[in-house]
Amino acid sequence: MRFRHRAAAGFATLLLPFAGMVGLASPAQAATEATATYAKTQDWGSGFEGKWTVKNTGTTTITSWKVEWDFPSGTSVTSGWDADFSSSGNHWTAKNKSWNGTLAPGASVSFGFNGSGSGSPSNCKLNGGSCDGGTVPGDEAPSAPGTPTASNITDTSVKLTWSAATDDNGIKNYDVLRDGAKVATVTGTSYTDSGLTAGTDYSYAVQARDTADQTGPVSGAVAVRTTGGDDGGDPDPGDKVNLGYFTEWGVYGRNYHVKNLVTSGSASKITHINYAFGNVKNGQCTVDDTYAAYDKAYTADQSVSGQADTWDQPLRGNFNQLRQLKAKYPHIKVLYSFGGWTYSGGFGQAAQNAAAFAKSCKAVVEDPRWADVFDGIDIDWEYPNACGLTCDTSGPAAFKNLAQALRAEFGKDYLVTAAITADGSNGGKIDAADYGGASQYLDWYNVMTYDYFGAFNKTGPTAPHSPLTSYNGIPQEGFNSAAAIAKLKAKGVPAGKLLLGIGFYGRGWTGVTQAAPGGSATGAAPGTYEAGIEDYKVLKNTCPANGTIAGTAYAYCGNNWWSYDTPATIAGKMSWAKNQGLGGAFFWEFSGDTSNGELVSAISNGLK
Repeated sequence: MRFRHRAAAGFATLLLPFAGMVGLASPAQAATEATATYAKTQDWGSGFEGKWTVKNTGTTTITSWKVEWDFPSGTSVTSGWDADFSSSGNHWTAKNKSWNGTLAPGASVSFGFNGSGSGSPSNCKLNGGSCDGGTVPGDEAPSAPGTPTASNITDTSVKLTWSAATDDNGIKNYDVLRDGAKVATVTGTSYTDSGLTAGTDYSYAVQARDTADQTGPVSGAVAVRTTGGDDGGDPDPGDKVNLGYFTEWGVYGRNYHVKNLVTSGSASKITHINYAFGNVKNGQCTVDDTYAAYDKAYTADQSVSGQADTWDQPLRGNFNQLRQLKAKYPHIKVLYSFGGWTYSGGFGQAAQNAAAFAKSCKAVVEDPRWADVFDGIDIDWEYPNACGLTCDTSGPAAFKNLAQALRAEFGKDYLVTAAITADGSNGGKIDAADYGGASQYLDWYNVMTYDYFGAFNKTGPTAPHSPLTSYNGIPQEGFNSAAAIAKLKAKGVPAGKLLLGIGFYGRGWTGVTQAAPGGSATGAAPGTYEAGIEDYKVLKNTCPANGTIAGTAYAYCGNNWWSYDTPATIAGKMSWAKNQGLGGAFFWEFSGDTSNGELVSAISNGLK
């Protein structure tokens, strides 16, 4: 009830309008003179945004560029765009991407980065020469290899062969790309890819690298479908919903993109995606981070389709990647989620004119640039007539009125859903609003059955943040999934309209001296993005679960105590959900899972 939205605050300095920073150039060949100039474009105290501009000042085309510089101790690059960054100590190197290395005479290209510290670059070199306009060494980039040919296709493997690329100084090796992502680097002109999934479609291409480490253009692609399998890998959860939240800001510090749903195998197992979050301002729905949503340019290796974005295409960013995902996995439905912990403050004003609010939301969802992307809307109001980040006093009928207006505006052909509190205590948040009356207008509720307990109570007692049931010693009665579901059913919400919530993260304390739940603590355990919170993919290795309570897992390592769900506890929760007749499950959020999507798989398997 807290984590899902506080995460956004950790990236506030990254959610900046980057539109116009991405320059996509067209191909060409090598050059004689060039400059590299640096500018600090933003400074927020603890960090800054820097930009380099490379300009061809000569008379011959440049085919590649490499900028090197030194930072003083304490200053470093934390993330970058439009170049490939590497470092050795305080020495930093940025090389062109495959699509922006070519500069005709007089042309320029910029790349940028976010940095920590306060220092400035020194000892700049451009392609090993001066950055101030002197002669710049260069050589020809390699040509594109031939389009691969596929043979020896089995349930789990395929052999690829291709004709060699050419280069003036010789070819060093080839990158093999599967669905746009590099899976191998080989010195020859053949490769056998194994460990594939039966009855699954893949796309392969190759890219050459010369002895100067320049990469050339990507070859044509060959489509391959492995033998065996079923009808293409669509999910088979019966009539159950398996929905995941995709966070808009995850494309920055978390480096999690729509394509990760494909490479992890998750896309074939989910049924729905909630895109989080749109904002609610002045009683209206609005896009929040426009750069991430529809302007960020993706290279071929980053995109779902394997095709690079161009500077003049009408839609880029997450929305275009979601469009490509739906083309590849047509069973997936995408909903635009508005609100969340950070952006729920605008719902009170929205409720004062629910019809106008609903109309504004539909205008965003049906914007002509992405009208085909979204299949509905999700409202995440935390919390109607109760307190979240701020306190709402709209009254118990406000939520029902909002739901009714949304259904009237969107009609029967759109999905209209809501994420709601899971506070099952007497007189708690479920009792504060008319969730029973509102359910007639909604397709389902995402019941946020997590974040019950955590280091927001820094001294404990330690308790699982997502208990399925109550247990002896639970710090607050009614703070568990079973109590919340029972209360919602009692208020008239059909079981089939309730989805059980799963967190793909843990909550933890430090200064704990006992392994069993109920111990005292001194504060929040260290976390990658926020103290007291850590992704499952990290915890499974750094603090493996060594106990279970109330249907979820806990772990005690050193003096830290964590609770989180594992594939085994998720299996138990899905069995419980089916026995309760629930409509399925949802989770927050994709990037907390492992690279092979083991938690998504556990939900999918458990719902069958």
